[in-house]
Amino acid sequence: MAELSRRSLLAASGALLATPTLATPALASGGADGTAGLNWRGFLAGSDLIWKQLPKNWYDGPFLGNGFLGSGIYAEPGANAVRFNVQHSEVQDHRPEFGSLYGLARLPIGWFTLEPQGTITKVDWRLSLYDAELAGTITTTAGSIAIRAIVHNGRGVLAVQAKATDGEAKFRWVFHPAVAVSPRTDPKFNKPAPDGYLPNPKPDTATSGDATLVTQPLLSGGEHVTAYQEKIRGTTRTLYATVAWSNPAKTAGATALHTLRAAIQPLDVLALDHRAWWNAFYRKSFLSVPDGRLQSFYWIQLYKVASATRKSAPVMATTGPWLESTPWPATWWNLNVQLEYWLINGSNHLELDSLTRAISQYRDNLSSQVIAPYNQDSAGIPRSTDITLLNGGTVGVPGQDPPTPETGNLTWALHNVWLTYRHTMDTATLKSTVFPLLRKAINYYLHFLAKGDDGKLHLPKTFSPEYGVDTPDTNFDLALIRWGCQTLLESAKILHISDPLAPVWQHTLDDLTPYPTDANGFMIGAGQPFAMSHRHYSHMLSVYPLYLVNWEQPENRNLIQTSLNHWISFKGALQGYSYTGAASMAAQMLRGNDSAQYLSDLLRLYVQPNTMYKESGPVIETPLSAAQSMHDMVCQSWNGIIRVFPAIPDSWADATIDNFRTQGAFLISASRQKGATRWVRIRSEAGAPCVVRHGIPGQVTVRDAHGRPWKTKELDATTIQIDLPRGGEAVLCRAGDRPDFTVAPVTPNGPSAPWGLPA
Repeated sequence: MAELSRRSLLAASGALLATPTLATPALASGGADGTAGLNWRGFLAGSDLIWKQLPKNWYDGPFLGNGFLGSGIYAEPGANAVRFNVQHSEVQDHRPEFGSLYGLARLPIGWFTLEPQGTITKVDWRLSLYDAELAGTITTTAGSIAIRAIVHNGRGVLAVQAKATDGEAKFRWVFHPAVAVSPRTDPKFNKPAPDGYLPNPKPDTATSGDATLVTQPLLSGGEHVTAYQEKIRGTTRTLYATVAWSNPAKTAGATALHTLRAAIQPLDVLALDHRAWWNAFYRKSFLSVPDGRLQSFYWIQLYKVASATRKSAPVMATTGPWLESTPWPATWWNLNVQLEYWLINGSNHLELDSLTRAISQYRDNLSSQVIAPYNQDSAGIPRSTDITLLNGGTVGVPGQDPPTPETGNLTWALHNVWLTYRHTMDTATLKSTVFPLLRKAINYYLHFLAKGDDGKLHLPKTFSPEYGVDTPDTNFDLALIRWGCQTLLESAKILHISDPLAPVWQHTLDDLTPYPTDANGFMIGAGQPFAMSHRHYSHMLSVYPLYLVNWEQPENRNLIQTSLNHWISFKGALQGYSYTGAASMAAQMLRGNDSAQYLSDLLRLYVQPNTMYKESGPVIETPLSAAQSMHDMVCQSWNGIIRVFPAIPDSWADATIDNFRTQGAFLISASRQKGATRWVRIRSEAGAPCVVRHGIPGQVTVRDAHGRPWKTKELDATTIQIDLPRGGEAVLCRAGDRPDFTVAPVTPNGPSAPWGLPA
């Protein structure tokens, strides 16, 4: 076999492309060896969002961000103007006595309005994913304004360049400071603030040279400052704005001014390193499926998550950095956080893992919120927190209410951190974060487990998110206890730790009461059937994402099928993430058609024009978790097996993945052609055991990049074990086949409208 060469990935330079259909070819000529190269700019242009009409709100408009500074762009309500929001993921209040939803809430900052001379008649905008840049025109009765806007990747600056025709030469920018109060106090949510809670003082406005500084003092001390300046170069006017935050010191003004002045340069110059970061970001992995609408949605989610977080940024709040009027102005830990971060592993974007970093950095707060005496050896996390994982209250106590005994949030969040470990095999993460904190999280449960008359260990009443009643032996908590004890035992073995609690963990696994079930499958808990519509799948956590009860256990297949059908049949309270959970469970069951239908229902019923999502207010977790559902369709890795194209719908004859990261720290590339897997390439970063369910029909050859065979063991017709060392690469294909091992987009099944407001 000839040496394999991956397609070189070429990025064309130049201005924004004309609006393509999603069927636009994205292949460009390749190098001297005749291989074609992937034109990333052309490919991603097919997923750009388009606006031919002025968006009206957060759910319609473009959004820009860098994990800290965020801007949503849409019509100013009730005015002839375009709003550019200015929000920041670090800006929050610091009055813990009023709790996370008021005293520690994210605080709104303000917005700019671009106010033209004439009446706005139309817009023609394009959000380039590849460059993370909005560009286009605003047409008015007096002329037009050509705009370009970025939130700079590294500098934390919103830059909006505007070039107006003569009739619009006197358009103006106006900054509108927001009232620094928890968004939850908005009367429309009917959630009155606690007694004694007051808005923060009005902001102060001052100038420094050509810059304007709007300083928002906080009653608790500290401040946040918005600094902005307009620079005129000929007929081009560029607005630069930044936000800085400090607590308890009042140093944000100097920081903001320094950031602003360093950024005041022509946009073409300022955008150079911004574009370079984003262009490189997308090249870390690749996915292409023939459903053009879904493929575009996927790439927009990668843009969205990289706009919403970075490793050094706060854990994503419910709205990301794009704070709006919401009853949830905090970070939510009973589902939202977990769903927000799943996609970063498979897409090979671990540079976005602010969750692992924050849990490690603020670990002391996880014990401080457990009541005495349990805080001596235990840890937990309440339902909602600020950016330092503080709530202002305590974790609930099993068997007591109030506060609500929702006790599993930390353990579930640590499952995400464990996934980070499994996808990197970095034992430092296991040793420094997963093991010590999971030990404390399980300790909290151990204080309350007690042996019943049946000789089994039982848990007092706890709360299964968010069914509405407290129940003993909730399936949510039993699943987390089982996963936690198993993971602690496995981790201790990997780390060569002789922990005195190991016998207790094993005893707990041996004696823990079985999952409560009835004729309809998993119950909420002992004595509490699943009997009403419920958006969470907390009672099925053992199935997904924990895989403790899974489809490869024949004795559990009827239980899984019955439980899924019963849960999803109650339509009244289902929400978007109900459908993403169902899609991933169906993918575990190898039912690609069902997975695709659930995602189709999600896009049709819940996803907004710009791919954002809403319930009572704006939230971002559901579309991000839909990207993970797509991952589960094209590549799964659990219980030590990599499954390539396990749940592909009949309509997807072709599919391609490249550098898809799996558990065991493998990078997988594969091509499905004409309804069957054609080839698979596996690269090992850690030398972990490699077992692959490849799906290639017939006899399979496994060779290295130079055509030399690897030592293998066939486990069944489509599952093979490969002795792949650290740094080793293996290529699988049908014996006698000579496929083209290049990576390319697949042909879409048909045309598809862009996201945004294209008509």
